[in-house]
Amino acid sequence: MPHQLIPPHGGRLHNLLVSPERADLLRRASVDLPSIDLTRRQECDLELLLNGAFSPLTGFMDQETYDSVLDTMRLPDGTVWPVPITLDIQEKPAKSLRPEQQVALRDQEGFMLAVLTVDEIWRPDKKKEARKVYTTDETSHPGVAHLFEQAGPYYVSGRVEGIHLPIHFDYKTLRLTPSETRAYFKKAGWKRVVAFQTRRPLHNAHKALTLLAANKARANILLHPVVGSTSPGDIDHYARVRCYQAIAGTYPQGSIFLNLLPSAMRMAGPREALLQAIINKNYGCTHFIVTPNHADPFTNTKRPAYYPRFSALELLERFEKEIGIATVSFSRMVYVEEKAQFLVEDECPPEVAPKQLTATELRRRLEYGLEIPDWFSPPEVVSELRRAYPARSRQGFTVFFTGFSGSGKSTVAKILLTRFLEMGDRPVTLLDGDIVRRHLSSELGFSRKDRHINVVRIGFVASEITKNRGIAICAPIAPYEQSRRQNREMISRYGGYIEVYLSTPLEVCMKRDRKGLYAKGLAGKIKGVTGVDDPYEEPINADVVIDTTDAEPEEVAQEVLFCLKSKGYVGKV
Repeated sequence: MPHQLIPPHGGRLHNLLVSPERADLLRRASVDLPSIDLTRRQECDLELLLNGAFSPLTGFMDQETYDSVLDTMRLPDGTVWPVPITLDIQEKPAKSLRPEQQVALRDQEGFMLAVLTVDEIWRPDKKKEARKVYTTDETSHPGVAHLFEQAGPYYVSGRVEGIHLPIHFDYKTLRLTPSETRAYFKKAGWKRVVAFQTRRPLHNAHKALTLLAANKARANILLHPVVGSTSPGDIDHYARVRCYQAIAGTYPQGSIFLNLLPSAMRMAGPREALLQAIINKNYGCTHFIVTPNHADPFTNTKRPAYYPRFSALELLERFEKEIGIATVSFSRMVYVEEKAQFLVEDECPPEVAPKQLTATELRRRLEYGLEIPDWFSPPEVVSELRRAYPARSRQGFTVFFTGFSGSGKSTVAKILLTRFLEMGDRPVTLLDGDIVRRHLSSELGFSRKDRHINVVRIGFVASEITKNRGIAICAPIAPYEQSRRQNREMISRYGGYIEVYLSTPLEVCMKRDRKGLYAKGLAGKIKGVTGVDDPYEEPINADVVIDTTDAEPEEVAQEVLFCLKSKGYVGKV
């Protein structure tokens, strides 16, 4: 797109924050209003509505708008918009709300952020939404998993009146709104600004890419990292921001502006890239950098990329004139030692041997305490990453057992507890299923929902132990793959997660029946016994699988220790 066709600093913003007088009136009225307590993801969406980043939206989408976005990637008036912005709720509040009713939207601590005037409540076709937005309905995709397993079954739409932006106590000076970034660009005389939105720490290759993009567009740079929810396994935003601050200081003076984006990523590939471009246009940018596998949940992991390479670029080039922001795209940047600089991989001379270090390889080197090449990243960034990713021998980790009652989980867990205490290098906690039921989940029954809640509670406690460099040993039945996957995602953010499936056949476990559980279940004295009247879903990602029919508990514990050693979490076994 020619530079002169790009509207400087974007189009009109819809700031949904009301006047102080109106805010006081809404606060007083809120005493009699029903409330919706927002999730962290919903808070992110609300913040981008209130501050104008989601302009031209003025609230959460109604069904007509939602269907139009799914089917055409446009609002009913024809404006390009690729991803539904909806407010999901549970069945109970959905049944109690009615059109024209006002509802207080509150953060996770109960502070009122906005008032929603209800337009309609409906039950969406989530399979259709998944296939349209993510191109799949498989829950292996984290966006689909959230849609099916965590988002409420109903959507409520309506106009939003903002009282206060969500409260952040961290990095306040780096959280400018779209109107504030536009004002900064105007004051600084930045007529062209290229945005680089990222969810990962930056290294010298990213720096080279952004400088090349800025030179190509004759623009300055907005470094715009996402600090809302991202992809499972991503580094926490505090460590990432420290990395951004470290590398920002190595750019040419006056060329870059660092601002944090409170966005909840969907990991929706091309559609997500188009949404990001619209958001950055609203922040006042004229150009947007698109990477080959933009917003792909599996980029730089062991799994293959989910979306076709360059599919995001193709979609943005199709719409860039309409949305008013130009696309800048590059292939991978590689280091050419002969020239002591980074070059675009496709433009390297045939006689050179380009070098690269993938995010997966970087993570491996950090976790095993191996060398990071000087050319790859500034030493300040490497130092921050080593703090965030200590060697595995110093990380916390969770050993999560699953299997039928009677498979030997508790016995093996107790043996492991003793072994770790003998090692003495990290604090150890045993979260046995029966003990947790007594002290943490005594109010829960044995329905599928209650079983899921119980296992996720165990996972939350284990994640806190892991985050603080301790060892958690968990030994519930954990019969559902959804619960185990959610725990893996939650705990893996902070350290190791080793899933151990004791695959002992049900008939063997029934013969053991030390607790009399199966006998009571078969006699109809109790309900919800796994293997009797409740199913067990076999794990699909277990790290250790052992049938304990003919194995001694000490032998099983030794196999788990061997796994931990091979992964670098423990030394001698």
